[in-house]
Amino acid sequence: MPPVRGFFLRLRPEAGPDMGSGMARIALIPHQTAWASRFRLAAEALLPLCPPGATIHHIGSTALPGLSAKDVIDIQISVPRLADFDPAGLIAAGYTDRGLAEDHAPAGLCLSAPNLQKRYFTRPAPALHVHVRECGCFNHSFALLCRDFLRASPSAAAAYEAVKQELATRFHADKAAYNAVKDPVFDLIMAGAREWAARTGWTAPDD
Repeated sequence: MPPVRGFFLRLRPEAGPDMGSGMARIALIPHQTAWASRFRLAAEALLPLCPPGATIHHIGSTALPGLSAKDVIDIQISVPRLADFDPAGLIAAGYTDRGLAEDHAPAGLCLSAPNLQKRYFTRPAPALHVHVRECGCFNHSFALLCRDFLRASPSAAAAYEAVKQELATRFHADKAAYNAVKDPVFDLIMAGAREWAARTGWTAPDD
């Protein structure tokens, strides 16, 4: 579609930034059946490290059957109070504590800082990203709604995948540019997700 093509071309930098040999490039691979088992193994190891009442969910693109994605398993740990979360167990298990982070706020929504805050941990080879979010906060339910809506809406999932593939091709060495387009596109998709949630009575799973 010409308008979209022109949009991508205007955003593309004349020369990509020097990522350096240690910087990861954005690369999508076809869906891997092993992603689900990688999540289960990681979740089994993480659960004893979590506070009482915590739940663990597979989120992100690797949780969507059939979709291509970066080879990174995203895991959400839902906790009763983010401020009370003790990172010592994850650190001892080999995760790097990236500290307190703030999630993307969808355009048009006025959200307080606590509704976007999380604790963020990573572990390489195989790559695992752990997002610790507080139950009841916007970012906690938003991640689960994203997953469940796209699982239930193959056409929306396919459109999202197509956008990500195009962005990964054009901005494979520029994560900032990749996210600058991906985030607002995803906001459009999630406007439909909120309507879907209202229509179906969806609520965030608590198990």
